Amino acid sequence: MSIENLEQVALAMVATGKGIIAVDESTNTIKKRFEAAGVENTEENRRRYRELLLTTPGLGEHISGAILFDETIRQKTSDGTPLVDAMKKAGIIPGIKVDKGPVTLAGFPGDVITEGLDGLRDRLKEYAQLGAQFAKWRAVINITDDNPSSTAIEANMENLARYAALCQEAGLVPMVEPEIVMDGPESTHDLDVSYEVHEAVLRSLFNALYSHNVMLEGVILKVSMVIPGKNAPKDEQATPEEVAEATVRVLRTTVPASLPGIVFLSGGQSDEQATEHLDLINKMGPHPWPVSFSYGRALVAEALNVWSKDLKGNYEKAQKVVHERAKENGDAALGRWTKRG
Repeated sequence: MSIENLEQVALAMVATGKGIIAVDESTNTIKKRFEAAGVENTEENRRRYRELLLTTPGLGEHISGAILFDETIRQKTSDGTPLVDAMKKAGIIPGIKVDKGPVTLAGFPGDVITEGLDGLRDRLKEYAQLGAQFAKWRAVINITDDNPSSTAIEANMENLARYAALCQEAGLVPMVEPEIVMDGPESTHDLDVSYEVHEAVLRSLFNALYSHNVMLEGVILKVSMVIPGKNAPKDEQATPEEVAEATVRVLRTTVPASLPGIVFLSGGQSDEQATEHLDLINKMGPHPWPVSFSYGRALVAEALNVWSKDLKGNYEKAQKVVHERAKENGDAALGRWTKRG
């Protein structure tokens, strides 16, 4: 695929007032969420749940794309239609999670490194044949008194760049996701420390992307917001306005204007926090790039709770909840969100 086509897909992923839904939980992760909701973790229930989300009527009005798990991209809807085809018909771009998750970084206690580069070239070719148009790789950066090390930052950003280059070779838009974790057990850092780590990580990321000849016009950045650790003392927590200001400042300092767009992850935030922060960030615009969302739990947690009460009877009711959350975040991506009630 040419850079023009990659750029076209990337721009469509951050179309005005639209964001990306993340339904790429691994089998183990979704098992925990199903168990918490009282839903049996079977392949059929996982398929029905993801079909519920992705075939929500009108979802394409506010959702531009969806990140899938390996199992999901191969599944069909209840009427036998490949799920990817149903998504495309609804105007939703199929994407695929391709990393294998974080493991301990040897020699650096508390730091982790994401695995999955082995065999990635062939996997990307297969995913492109299955209909994927973009991919996602998540690097995890922990903040403690001793972390992250510069080695952990550089190693993870190097892997993100290698992954991104392989994606573009395969004709897929790489979504690069450095997540600076805010809700770990030792996450007691304040806003200033969060800012410093975000700045270091993003500078390292773009240096690595440049060194691997990755075309920024065909890349989407998925990143965390600058937020104090969840376990920081109350007097070190930040207001929504402070979070928005710090996030905009670090992005303008580190992210090239040639990037097609930025989407935020919601990790650790409540549904309303994630939406309010996104809204405030967009109210501070215009920015050099579109700024939107790529949420998982913040979009679907409420719907899973509703569906779990009656898997047959609450199907459409859960879909209405998904649509409502998608619309709220679509409004926030325009800086036009208003609180419920």
